[in-house]
Order: sequence, then structure tokens, then C-alpha cells
Amino acid sequence: MKDMTISVTQAARNFADCVNRVHYQQVTYVLLKNGLPYARLSPENAKLCSATHLAEILSGELLSTTEAKRWHRDRQAAHKALRSQADKWR
Repeated sequence: MKDMTISVTQAARNFADCVNRVHYQQVTYVLLKNGLPYARLSPENAKLCSATHLAEILSGELLSTTEAKRWHRDRQAAHKALRSQADKWR
């Protein structure tokens, strides 16, 4: 997937084109406001961080047993919270 930066003004002026590129070309736009990242326009099925990618990142880190248990507990709680939310827009 390609990440492209674009100003909020440019995105507003070319919104339909941006949405089509996101959908058909799997482009992700990082919207800049005053030169700073402000929002992201990405495909619905895009994963910002896959579990495999996270495991690769964490494999270089050594956690104590206590830290590992806390991380596992926090991950489970976050996963449960994310799954339970209903999509109010559908």
C-alpha cells in the first residue's frame, strides 16, 4: 500500500478523486494541516499494524514476566473492547 501526503485543501478540492484512488489503487493519504499530519484517508480493509508486524517489532524487546503478563492482559482487554463496538453508521 502506498502512503501519500496531501494538504487538507488539496484533498477537499479533489475529494472524489482521492476516494477513488483509495478504493481502487489502495492508496493511503496522510492529510496535512499547516504542514503537520492531521488525518488519514485509507481503504476500509487496510490494517495499520498487523499482528505479525507487531510480533516482529516486539521480538527484539525483552519483557520481564510481570511486564509480559500485563501486556497480554491489556492486549486482550483492547481486543475485547474493539470487537464489542457496533458500527453506528451502518
